[in-house]
Amino acid sequence: MVIKVYVASSTGSLAVKKHQQAVVGFLESNRIDFQEVDITMLEEQRLWMYRNIPRDKQPEKGNPLPPQIFNDDRYCGDYEDFFLSKENNTVFAFLGLSSQPSVKDSES
Repeated sequence: MVIKVYVASSTGSLAVKKHQQAVVGFLESNRIDFQEVDITMLEEQRLWMYRNIPRDKQPEKGNPLPPQIFNDDRYCGDYEDFFLSKENNTVFAFLGLSSQPSVKDSES
């Protein structure tokens, strides 16, 4: 299972940049393996992301904004969903992960 975070490296939106940094920073600090996919560089990845976001999560106007989070091909959610799961201490379930990675591997 690979967590994929769809981001936009070139965006004029400060909110989008902050949201992307918050998700990536959380994953890095919790040692969760993930792949960052830049939708501004790969048209096919951007189109794949748009097609695989459930209809009820699509905005009424325009395209969904990054970050969008997937576990392989399974849609997890957007920044708002991530933020709520973080607030509720349910991020690992949100990401479809069984548990938090162990930090004490060397002490076993």
